[in-house]
Amino acid sequence: MRVSDLLLGNEIDRMPNFAFRMMSVLFRVMKPFFPYEKIIDQMKIQKGMTVVDYGCGPGNYISEVAKRLGGKGKLYAADVHELAVKEVDKKIKKENLGNVETVLVENYQSKIPDRVADLIYAMDMFHMVKQPDRFLAELHRIVKPDGRLIIEDGHQPRQKTQDKILQTQLWEIVSQEKRYLVCKPV
Repeated sequence: MRVSDLLLGNEIDRMPNFAFRMMSVLFRVMKPFFPYEKIIDQMKIQKGMTVVDYGCGPGNYISEVAKRLGGKGKLYAADVHELAVKEVDKKIKKENLGNVETVLVENYQSKIPDRVADLIYAMDMFHMVKQPDRFLAELHRIVKPDGRLIIEDGHQPRQKTQDKILQTQLWEIVSQEKRYLVCKPV
């Protein structure tokens, strides 16, 4: 494996603990300069929806999305890294986010119920997925038939993102934005 792949997390599924901690610190430093709210606005989240933040990391989107969902909405914060789940659990407790539930993903399987999600978003993590067919099949299992998937390229070319998505034949790309693709289940 190349050093650049390790640093960017390309196709390693789960980054080492030290890399996760460095990423968390970097995100805290960047937060004032990176308006997550603009991306969240584009997601068209409405009160009462069920949303999955797949690859939630340290929970950059969690507070704002939970607020927009309201008390009747539900946010699943899913990640393969136990440090991510622990960090989001702390945020849930500190901010009293009663509509957020963390999920530790193991071997591309989550404990999120079938066909529950109105929206799944996977931001800055798809480049890390070693087996995109299994990953995208899991997302397909949990999304509602009329639900949406917003998936960011991360540290890979757009064409590679498109190819990975389309080869599964589970998703149709319905629109392309500068930073991400919007897909619907087939």
